[in-house]
Amino acid sequence: MIYQHLFTALFLLRFLFAPPPNQDVIRLADPSIFHHDSVYYLYGTDGRDSNKGFEVYTSKDMEVWKKSAKNDGFALKKGDAFGSKGFWAPQVFAFGAKFYMAYTADEQIAIAVSDSPLGPFTQEKKSPLPAPGKQIDPYVFLDSDGKKYLYHVRLTEGNRLYVAELKDDFSGIKEETLTYCFHAEEDWENTAGSEWTVSEGPSIIKHRGWYYFIYSANDFRNPDYAVGYAVAKSPLGPWTKSDSNPIFDRGDAKNNGTGHGDYFVDGKGKLQYVLHTHASDSTVAPRKTAVIELEFAPGKNGMDELRVKGNSFRFLHEK
Repeated sequence: MIYQHLFTALFLLRFLFAPPPNQDVIRLADPSIFHHDSVYYLYGTDGRDSNKGFEVYTSKDMEVWKKSAKNDGFALKKGDAFGSKGFWAPQVFAFGAKFYMAYTADEQIAIAVSDSPLGPFTQEKKSPLPAPGKQIDPYVFLDSDGKKYLYHVRLTEGNRLYVAELKDDFSGIKEETLTYCFHAEEDWENTAGSEWTVSEGPSIIKHRGWYYFIYSANDFRNPDYAVGYAVAKSPLGPWTKSDSNPIFDRGDAKNNGTGHGDYFVDGKGKLQYVLHTHASDSTVAPRKTAVIELEFAPGKNGMDELRVKGNSFRFLHEK
C-alpha cells in the first residue's frame, strides 16, 4: 500500500511539472532574450533553416511562448537587411528611441534597426560592418560612461574573441581600439584536441566595477560544448579566466552541447542566461532552447564569483 501511494505521488508530480499540452520545445540556437516593457522577446538561429532571417517569440511570464504574428513571424527577414544565408546569433538592444539587432550573415557582422523589438529590423544600406576577414557572433555592450563596444569572434587561427569600440552611429568599429581578448587554450575548452580551437558566443555583464565575459568553448557539435567566463577591470581587458570554468556543461544540464547564449534580467530582478543544447544524445540539430539562472557569490580579493543556480535549467516551450 505504501509503495502504491508513493507511485501515485510520483506520477502526480510528474504530471504537475510536465509542459502544458500542445507545447513543443523551441528550436532556436545561439539564443538571445530581450526584456522590454514587461515582455520577453526571444530570438536565435533557426534550427531548421537559418537562411531566411530571424523569427521572434514573445512571452509575458517566461513559461508560454508564442511566435509573433507580425511580418510572418520574422523580426528580421532576408532582403530587408544585409545577408543572403547563414543568419546566426542575433542580439537586440535599445539605444535612444530605437531598437538595434546585431547579427551574423554570410560570416560577417551587421547591425539593423527598428522601431519595435518585434521588427522589422532593416538597413537603408544593406552592408556588413567593414572587416578584413570573416567575423561572427556579435555582442554590443553599452558601458555606463557612454562608450559602445563590439565583442565578437574573428576566424583567424581558430575562433578567437576580440573587442573594439563602436562608432556612435554603429556603422563600424574604431580600428585603433581593436583588441584581442582570448581563445580556447585550456583542456575543457578543447576536449577534441582540435588544431582550430573554438571560443565564441560572447556576452558581457558589468558588476561592482568588474567586467564578466561569458563565452562558450569547443565546437558547437561537440557534446562537451560548455560555458565559462573571464573577468577584467576594463572592457578591453586583460582578461583572467575563472578557476571555476566551465560553470555549466552537459553534466549539469543532462543534455549535450550546452552553450552559446545571452544573459538578461527578468521581471523579478533575477539574472538569467538563455542558451541551447543538442537535439538529443545522438543528434545535434535542431538545437533546443533553454534557460538557467545566474547569481553572484562572494569570491576572492573582493571580486564576486559568477555561478549557475542549482536545478535552474529548463527548456522553453511554444504554445
